[in-house]
Amino acid sequence: MGIADEIDGFIEHVVVERGLSALTARAYRSDLAALAAFADETGVTDVAQLDLELLRGWMWRSSQQGLSSATLARRSSAARAFTHWLSGTGRTPADAGARLRTPKREHRLPRVVTRAQIDGLLAGLEARAAGGDVMAVRDLAIVEVLYASALRVSELAGLDLPDVDFERMTVRVLGKGAKERVVPFGVPARRALERWLVARDELGASSDALFLNTRAARVGSRTVYEMIAGLLVDLPSAGPSGPHTLRHTAATHLLDGGADLRAVQELLGHASLGATQIYTHVSTERLLESYARAHPRA
Repeated sequence: MGIADEIDGFIEHVVVERGLSALTARAYRSDLAALAAFADETGVTDVAQLDLELLRGWMWRSSQQGLSSATLARRSSAARAFTHWLSGTGRTPADAGARLRTPKREHRLPRVVTRAQIDGLLAGLEARAAGGDVMAVRDLAIVEVLYASALRVSELAGLDLPDVDFERMTVRVLGKGAKERVVPFGVPARRALERWLVARDELGASSDALFLNTRAARVGSRTVYEMIAGLLVDLPSAGPSGPHTLRHTAATHLLDGGADLRAVQELLGHASLGATQIYTHVSTERLLESYARAHPRA
């Protein structure tokens, strides 16, 4: 069977049966399309011809293209999942990727902005919203919710009006793997949301989407990303500028304030505690930097 045809079947499997998100499915499809192109270059067009040597050659080529260790790890994972599915469904006699190793990932600490920077950012948004611009009111509500609840940008964009409980100050979120969780938000976020709902009515929305774009349709993740990136790009802290920075910042500030690690895990929707523990390293790193600057015997 042709590799491209089997990729289609595999993507359908991971979405329908494993419940992977559309974003993860797109990443898998992109990675496996690259594998199919490499295989075609070597004269391999049938999944029965896939073997460990070809997979290793593809990973070597990928590394020579300057891809990050995270991307290489994802490609390796996609290939192993694909070949495991092929063998498990009888499409190939053996699992060609069973012994394909995942490259070691670089352990980079996520970008975190300070509480003073967050306060300044929100003050700037508040000043813009005070002018009555509907999109400025929306942007303030988006940032307040992202920082208050540590949501992923896709989770925020997918929120509907019934997902928000103003009395309990919680929001129901559909996260990775179609897993639902309920996360809290604070009083400033509630005020910003209530203000946005009044402004939202001016757009004449016909859907239940919580956050809208200028055409009164559900706001997209890219729109939110670009808005947040524009706010963070000039802040004096190293790292990428995007909505995930607010998620990292919220988690780190919670731990700095004494929150329990498992509670933060639940808030973030992490499947394992290990994924959350990086934020303890962020806090430790900041402590060491402060110590080095401030202690006379450092």
